[in-house]
Amino acid sequence: MTIPYRTQRVLKRILLTLLVIAAVLAIAYACWFVWIQRYIVYTAEGKIKLDFDLPPMQAGQLAVPPEKEDIPIKFDQNDEMIGGKTELTQLDGYYVELSDLQDIAAVKSQIQALPAGTAVMVDVKGIKGDFFYSSAVGSKRSSSIDTAQMDELIDYLNRSSMYAIAKLPALRDWDYGLNHVPDGVHHSSGGYLYMDDDGCYWLHPGSQGTLSYLTQIIMELKGLGFDEVVLEDFCFPETTSILVNGDKAELLSRAASVLLSACATDRFAVSFVKTADFTMPSGRTRMYVKGMDALQAADFAPNSGVADTAVNLVFLTELHDTRFDVFGAMRPLSGAH
Repeated sequence: MTIPYRTQRVLKRILLTLLVIAAVLAIAYACWFVWIQRYIVYTAEGKIKLDFDLPPMQAGQLAVPPEKEDIPIKFDQNDEMIGGKTELTQLDGYYVELSDLQDIAAVKSQIQALPAGTAVMVDVKGIKGDFFYSSAVGSKRSSSIDTAQMDELIDYLNRSSMYAIAKLPALRDWDYGLNHVPDGVHHSSGGYLYMDDDGCYWLHPGSQGTLSYLTQIIMELKGLGFDEVVLEDFCFPETTSILVNGDKAELLSRAASVLLSACATDRFAVSFVKTADFTMPSGRTRMYVKGMDALQAADFAPNSGVADTAVNLVFLTELHDTRFDVFGAMRPLSGAH
């Protein structure tokens, strides 16, 4: 049966009207969905709820959890059989600050002028989760650091006779926190993640996801030829506005032991910048301390709890006080003679 032309036109108009209404409803739904997201919070168990009475947030972005992801941990320690065990020795070297990495060519030139065997510590990652080198672990690349030049610098350190140390913020990572909400430190007044004054999320040391993530980074840096990895920001944020189930010191102590057991070998050390009250693990590790003068260092050392204050205790300092000579000491590369 043939539909009359006039009827066809009426049907087309009805269909067009329905399509326009559907488009308007879709746009309205999208706008509503964007608006409602500000009131969506995630509990520590990963559940979703609406809270229209949230307190004002600091500048930043609410975290949105992706699908749950298990991060595999791979271990390959066969290379540790080559060369046998080597003992840690006292450190006397230099650290490369983030500001120095704006001119990596100059950094490399300064390192090349150092005596063989000098310890050199380099920042390899930022608190926003940005990697300064070509990492297979993280997805966020630094916008201010030349990654290709950083790769070349790491390769040079691997081929040189320097004692190469990588330093990274362990439990401070905006990108990982944003995408792995259950692994973060949550705000005490709600289920959302705590954000510090730098707009950064913190990771929970008791989370298996956090420990798996850190293990992968450490093992990757080991594979790039570093002799030691130093974990900075290995602590909880200094605030009363966080929800922590359990003793903070115990959680940090346990996490440190797990990372050391998983990653350290007879030729590779896993160390910590100590700012929080937790027990240092036993093994191939060092305690790094910042912001002390020589007199404070001398008073601190006997009670530090490390096995050997000359070897396992390292002070990060800009001072050239000779009283630091009885301990390990690392100074800015920019001040090297």
